[in-house]
Amino acid sequence: MIRMKAQSHVGITVRDLDASVYFYHDLLGLPISTEPSPWFDGPELGRGVGVPGAALRQVCLRLGDTMLELLEYRTPPSDTQRPLLSHCVGASHIAFQVDDIQAAKAELEGKGVEFFSGVNVVDEGVLAGWRWVYFADPDGYPLELVENAYERPGGHAGGIARYLETRPGPGTR
Repeated sequence: MIRMKAQSHVGITVRDLDASVYFYHDLLGLPISTEPSPWFDGPELGRGVGVPGAALRQVCLRLGDTMLELLEYRTPPSDTQRPLLSHCVGASHIAFQVDDIQAAKAELEGKGVEFFSGVNVVDEGVLAGWRWVYFADPDGYPLELVENAYERPGGHAGGIARYLETRPGPGTR
């Protein structure tokens, strides 16, 4: 079996790399790990990323022990104007762990960031102890702040074991 050692990075496609660097670096405080690249293009790039005719530039920002890669494509033009809504297959979001969600939310609101709701508090069920709230980057990509206020009583090991023992097989749903 392949052993995945760690997450290297999460990549998201943005409309304007410089505007996104301002948002993620200047507003959210993520340090820049690699300087923005020049434009890359050529048939080998398109084959490599699975996008024929691709021309892109990118930058990586540090996020704890992983990186956030921002990619701006010059070509081909995007088929979408906004990111997928969270319920769509293929949609994703990035969650940022914070120590004090109320303080982090207030600081970002002071910088003009708008949130979808107030902080959501979960004190029952599999996510007991979570505090969470969503917002979006300049392109509408969904982001989340998460505070783990406490560990779920009893942990998760029993529930994980039960799931693995009773889950349906592939293609049986």
